[in-house]
Amino acid sequence: MLSFELTFMDFLLEHQERHGRTYHFLILMNSILNAAKRIQHYYLTGALRGNLGLAGCVNVQGENAMKLDQIANEVVKYYLSRSGRVIYAVSEEEEDLVSMNPSGRYFVYFDPMDGSSNIPHNLPVGFLFGIAKRNLEGPEDGHLRAGNEYIAAGMFVIPTGTFTIALKEAGCWRFHIDETMNYVKPTRLELPADRKSWELSFNSAHREYFSSGVRDWIERNEKKYQFRYLGALAGDFHRILTNGGLFLYPAIVNHPDPKKNYPNGKLRLMYEAAVVSFMCQEAGGSAVDEKGQPILSIKPSHQHQRTALYLGSKELVEEIAEVLKKQS
Repeated sequence: MLSFELTFMDFLLEHQERHGRTYHFLILMNSILNAAKRIQHYYLTGALRGNLGLAGCVNVQGENAMKLDQIANEVVKYYLSRSGRVIYAVSEEEEDLVSMNPSGRYFVYFDPMDGSSNIPHNLPVGFLFGIAKRNLEGPEDGHLRAGNEYIAAGMFVIPTGTFTIALKEAGCWRFHIDETMNYVKPTRLELPADRKSWELSFNSAHREYFSSGVRDWIERNEKKYQFRYLGALAGDFHRILTNGGLFLYPAIVNHPDPKKNYPNGKLRLMYEAAVVSFMCQEAGGSAVDEKGQPILSIKPSHQHQRTALYLGSKELVEEIAEVLKKQS
């Protein structure tokens, strides 16, 4: 007997019809899927084509750009523009708001190549995105949305062939790529309640640069849980979604080189922290910043605004949030 897995697009079509929604979102998501598949192709063939090295320039974040950073950015912009459904986009690789289609219905915030320092080692990277609606009742002023205004957020872990998406008030779902390059077999994700599987994930080499309250919390808790750290937000969060626990990217406040301190945190709010926080909330978790305030409630003042991030199982997030509130 033949057996067939439900594809992501069929899953989404059923979801849109069940809730009486338009197909505009389907068209947008089809463009994002096409972009992800193309990025995966460039990653898998990167060593053969000489695309795994540095691009020889510094990006808007002040970081050495990889060739695949630039390739992935151009790929995503192309497919988003082709969809005709995006009015503005925000990319990690672009200093300014990217204007696309004046009649578009959506904002898309994306990091086309999360964890690009993993590229030369052929380790997993991510493609992160968040989606918000434009103002359909009148002129759009291009203002930036807080995470709690997103209608969807997702990530592709490349080249593992996994795709996870959260739909507002409709859960967090994981799909796997099959031999036909379709993402199939939706599995709803909920952070496990059993602490036996929980993990802590953070850059342990930086622990001396964290605030005293965060260092103390880590020392009290790190032996209770397994420790895993990949160095790419998408990959580390992928594990947390499955196993539970806490991902930490604290503010850097005690570095001996003052230029390397990030008192507000280093991750970008709109296309990194808010994306995974939205997904985490739909999976039953939560996320806060260095002040212990919910990530999703932060109204960005700039598209490249940075933040600290504490993300994962609610109990652990609440524990460390109390520490953060006291020291702030």
